[in-house]
Amino acid sequence: MQTNSVRRAVASTSPPTVPRLRMQQTGARPTLLDGGWWPRSTDPVAELPGLVLAIDALHGLVTGLVLSADGWDNHPRRLKVAGRVLRLGYFTSQHSSLLTAICGNGDRVDLLIVPPGTERHLADAAMILAATSGNVVRAPYLLATASAAQSSSVGSDGEDAWEGEGGDLEPAGASEGLRREQVLNGPLALSHAARDRGGTPGR
Repeated sequence: MQTNSVRRAVASTSPPTVPRLRMQQTGARPTLLDGGWWPRSTDPVAELPGLVLAIDALHGLVTGLVLSADGWDNHPRRLKVAGRVLRLGYFTSQHSSLLTAICGNGDRVDLLIVPPGTERHLADAAMILAATSGNVVRAPYLLATASAAQSSSVGSDGEDAWEGEGGDLEPAGASEGLRREQVLNGPLALSHAARDRGGTPGR
């Protein structure tokens, strides 16, 4: 249905869920990637609102998203989130492992996308690597790099930790301060030291 009406703004019929997201500390110097995101499905209407709200709280209001033309069930061009409409762009030149969010204040957020069906320990390892200061591995190679580096000592509570956060973000009417506190103090943000960003093309 959404593919036949891509010019009409669409909205999720369910409340946004807390995204499985690891991000570097706000205010640190730029690095190759800003973090990693592990969506639960390939439905952009269901998955993107929670991610947008988390980025809103950390970087300022998101105005648009740049996505790969591959890896999504449909390609809506306009998405309603928290009372506003975001523009979504899908490009064959964008790798399916990369999402770029553009904020109204000029911030750009580049995130690794971990495929929904990825094993939990591998997904968490890849997101942590993406959010690590000094990471020099680009998004298309992060999952393989994390897999090679993963050891048997990794804990087994990754998924339980994500799902134990309550499932939903605060409703749209909740205060910005509460949403920011949830993002900064929950499993959504991973703090690191100062960062150095490589070139922006082909992240």
